[in-house]
Amino acid sequence: MAAHNHQEMLAATQTIIEEALLKLGYGSDMAELLKEPLRMLTVRIPVRMDDGRVRVFTGYRAQHNDAVGPTKGGVRFHPSVTEEEVKALSIWMTLKCGIADLPYGGGKGGIICDPRSMSFRELERLSRGYVRAISQIVGPNKDIPAPDVMTNSQIMAWMLDEYSRIREHDSPGFITGKPIVLGGSLGRETATARGVAIMIEETLAVMGTPLKDARIVIQGFGNAGSYLAKFMYDAGAKVVGISDVHGALHDPDGLDIEDLIDKRDSFGAVTNLFRKTISNDELLELECDVLVPAAIENQITADNAPRIKARAIVEAANGPTTLEATNILNDRDVLIVPDVLASSGGVIVSYFEWVQNNQGYYWSEPEVDVKLRAMMVRGFREVVDVHRSRKVNMRLAAYMVGVRKVAEAARLRGWV
Repeated sequence: MAAHNHQEMLAATQTIIEEALLKLGYGSDMAELLKEPLRMLTVRIPVRMDDGRVRVFTGYRAQHNDAVGPTKGGVRFHPSVTEEEVKALSIWMTLKCGIADLPYGGGKGGIICDPRSMSFRELERLSRGYVRAISQIVGPNKDIPAPDVMTNSQIMAWMLDEYSRIREHDSPGFITGKPIVLGGSLGRETATARGVAIMIEETLAVMGTPLKDARIVIQGFGNAGSYLAKFMYDAGAKVVGISDVHGALHDPDGLDIEDLIDKRDSFGAVTNLFRKTISNDELLELECDVLVPAAIENQITADNAPRIKARAIVEAANGPTTLEATNILNDRDVLIVPDVLASSGGVIVSYFEWVQNNQGYYWSEPEVDVKLRAMMVRGFREVVDVHRSRKVNMRLAAYMVGVRKVAEAARLRGWV
């Protein structure tokens, strides 16, 4: 089922890329170049497990396009990783970098595994094995990995150490999302959620709704979802619904987010501690000002889009809304802030980390936050301008802004 969904996700992404390039005046040759990654590496990683047997894992690394500069993107550890998913995510990374005006193209990686069933030592061997397998095509000026679904700063630390051993010199700029003591950036851990919070503020301003007492629903209570809920709660908004893998909680007067964060486990689960819960499907259909899908892809579909009661959707997850659902919601005048814009905080602060590594000078957290806000707001306003001036929906406007830089760089290089 996941493979089929990922094929649809890639096909939908390619469709919007082609439409965006056509609107920008590029021909079919540019669409042909940008609809697939320039490089797609599949690797097999043998790992000796704690019981002595050897398991062989399959991993991927996609490099969408490096016309602008080195490729950049996360590595996810998940049982449902597919080649199509990694390809689509690498294209989205190119778009995120284009909207934020970063000197990167998009990259993405993944390993088919379930880290929840693996020991700490097994995860370390897998992380190091992946770096050995892809070491020829990655590096601080080639392709820069980062954390993604079910990976974290510890896994980045192992990957950094393995790469430094192979290259025989310290290369902090090879990977981002590292622990602070190994060259990580202050503000990186909360960057995606901070960026989404800024997008919610901008969206509410466009709608003429004050942030204080705005009703927010957040699907997902992992890293991004829980930090976002805290930011909204602290700002005076009412977080009226949250969910995790077990179910969802709803309180029209606003949930006690601090209490929920205290009770959640390391995988973001908290609803299993409560008797009175609702389903994830019911959560998505709650009445609210802003709905934030912050879990996995394909959550808002043609089936449930007609019943969505949110005035706006700000996508924190990758690809949470299908193309059909996007069209239904646009027809209903629901404002959608697409993932390639809303969730770009992570890659922006990853860029800051890479810059700090390259110059050997590190910024304070307030400096990082000020720079992040400036880039997120500029990107949002540029997308809104295209949305209004070209009379296209927000997703197509974001794709047009995002793909313009890489298309122009490829044209100037003489590739097309």
